[in-house]
Amino acid sequence: MTARPYVLLSAAMSVDGYLDDTSPERLLLSNAEDFDRVDEVRASCDAILIGATTMRKDNPRLLVNSEERRAKRLAEGRSEYPLKVTVTASGDLDADLKFWHFGDQKLVFTVDSAVDKVKATLGDLADVVSLGPELNWGLVLDELGRRGVGRLMVEGGGTIHTQLMSQNLADEVQIAVAPLLVGQAGAPKFLGTADYPGGSTARMRLLETHAIGDVVLLRYAPKDRG
Repeated sequence: MTARPYVLLSAAMSVDGYLDDTSPERLLLSNAEDFDRVDEVRASCDAILIGATTMRKDNPRLLVNSEERRAKRLAEGRSEYPLKVTVTASGDLDADLKFWHFGDQKLVFTVDSAVDKVKATLGDLADVVSLGPELNWGLVLDELGRRGVGRLMVEGGGTIHTQLMSQNLADEVQIAVAPLLVGQAGAPKFLGTADYPGGSTARMRLLETHAIGDVVLLRYAPKDRG
C-alpha cells in the first residue's frame, strides 16, 4: 500500500486565534523573516494545499519565491515548484485566479456532482480528480501518496485545518503567533468547533518554539497526544 504524505498544517494567527480580520484587505500577521521561513518550508514540500474558499478570498500565487531554493529543488531532480492542490465540493472555481497561472502542476479534488463543472471551468489548467459522492480526506491523502507526494503543506483555511485535525490526519502543526488581537465576530479562526481526538485534556507534544522577531513559532505533533 502506498504511504500517505506527511501532513504539515501551516498558519499565522493573532494571539486570540484569528487568521484574518473582516476587512477586504488581507491582514498581514507574519513579519518578513517569518514569510521567508514559510518560503523555506514550501520549498521542502512536494505539494501545497489550500481550500477553494481561501483561493477565492486571498487569490494567492502560492509559490516558492527564493530563486536559490527553486534552483536547489531542480538540482535535486524535483520540479521547480511544488504541486499545487485545492479541494472543492461546490465546484465554484474561477479560472482567472493567480493559483492557476503561476508555478508548475495543479490538482483539484472534487466530488461526482461537481466534476464536470470543474473540468468545464478549468480546461487544461489542472488535473481534476473526483473522490466520489462526498469529500474524503483519506482518499485525498491516498491519491497524493500514489502521485509521489511525501510531504504535504496545508495552508488553510480554517475549515480544512479543522477537518484534518479532527480526523487525526495532521502529523505536524506550525503556528506563527503574531502580537495582534482581532476580536471581530465573523473573522476566520485557525480552528473551529469539532470533536478533536482525545478531547479537551489531550496534550499535543511540543516539537519546537522560538521567536522570529515579534512573532513566535510553535510546532506541535498532533498525533502524539497524552
